[in-house]
Amino acid sequence: MIGFLLKKTFFDLWDNLFRVALLNIGFIASAAIPVFIPPLLQSWPVLEVCTLGIGILWCFVYLAAAALSLKSVSDYGSFGFSDFFMQLKSAWPVGLVMGGLVFIIGILFQVAIPFYLNLGSVLGLLLAAVIFWTIVLGILSLQFFLAIRARLDTKISKIIKKCLLIFFDNPLFCIFSLMCCLVSLALSVFLAFLFPGPAGILLYLDEALRLRLFKYDWLEANPDANRRKIPWDVLLIDEREKTGTRSFKNFIFPWKD
Repeated sequence: MIGFLLKKTFFDLWDNLFRVALLNIGFIASAAIPVFIPPLLQSWPVLEVCTLGIGILWCFVYLAAAALSLKSVSDYGSFGFSDFFMQLKSAWPVGLVMGGLVFIIGILFQVAIPFYLNLGSVLGLLLAAVIFWTIVLGILSLQFFLAIRARLDTKISKIIKKCLLIFFDNPLFCIFSLMCCLVSLALSVFLAFLFPGPAGILLYLDEALRLRLFKYDWLEANPDANRRKIPWDVLLIDEREKTGTRSFKNFIFPWKD
């Protein structure tokens, strides 16, 4: 399943290279707001803080709309940029919540952990460790937050619940997915975040969730089956046929095959 997931993600990224790059350019432009504008407003502290907060929240709303748009790519379709702007209407609530959750994680990491470590006691060390592993759990679970919103539910409480359920039922898969996202992020640095970039990472997470859901459809149809022995080769037959195989020449010169 892992090999096919990586293969399908790469194929879909390549087939939608232009769209992914434009989404990434839009995110770079959005990120420029909280990065470059607040320093110009240092003489007006309130306006500086408001601009920073609004800019960061807008970035998460943008990512939420991108995740909703990229869902169609995972489903062997495509999307137009008019679709992206339409998705903004439904994406802003989940984007704001995602921004709030990331803010809380950031505060815990930058403020709470140093505070308890500076206590210089066993209790402080214990509390710092608890907070640290809570942050790790949050990151591993919430990486699928936008993908779950795009595919499974719109209620925030149910989205968070399903994030936790997916992690506790698939911890190794979630760790692998986070590692893939970090590798993609590192690779994006060398490509100026144009590819794979944030959009590529969102597409991978949607692909990962989409394929993982086949497991639950199969378990629902076979309630007495062994949960540790999922017949991925059988479940992904149709997916492999739809994705197909390609030669190197087909990647570079698709019109020649």
